Amino acid sequence: MIFKNLVKMIKNDKWIIEQSQKGMISPFEEKSIRKAVLGKEKEVPTISWGLSSYGYDIRLSPHDFRIFRHIPGTVVDPKKFNPHNLEQAELHTDEDGSTYFIIPANSYGLGASLESIKMPPNVTAICLGKSTYARVGVIANITPLEASWQGQSITLEFSNASSADVKIYANEGVVQLIFLEGEPCETTYSDRGGKYQNQGYGVTLPKV
Repeated sequence: MIFKNLVKMIKNDKWIIEQSQKGMISPFEEKSIRKAVLGKEKEVPTISWGLSSYGYDIRLSPHDFRIFRHIPGTVVDPKKFNPHNLEQAELHTDEDGSTYFIIPANSYGLGASLESIKMPPNVTAICLGKSTYARVGVIANITPLEASWQGQSITLEFSNASSADVKIYANEGVVQLIFLEGEPCETTYSDRGGKYQNQGYGVTLPKV
């Protein structure tokens, strides 16, 4: 019974389309995109994005990606965050026109989604990494999007657990959102004035 109820909570592609027509995801793609015209006049394979059966793959923005750098004598403090601990990563372009950032071996980076999100008041989304990146050691660590959360982009967190530098592609799929519906809550994220409500474009740094 518990499993059956959980399955009913997970929202399907029809629901995602209906909600995105109301502004839940923007821009929105009604199918899974696996090839795209990127830098040349021919289609090239991409890491998929867009609608899936029970989720939506969002893309990585090309405009803001930052890598943690160690500053001797300092400790990263989430309550008093020093933005100098982050270094802007360079956006590269390959021969096909694909653009990408590089996450150095055993490093941690912050990026942003290309899509804006506006969550319904009785739905929370969890963010899961795509298998293509998981297989090369890139781990996505994105916190849930709570009921009524909205932002011009989602701040995305990635760790490179491998011993080699890894490319992470901009304008292509990077994490999947899974939408879970529950009984209406008494207080939404918006109601309680969540500190990450109404995030702007790009990376939002830690707050208290």
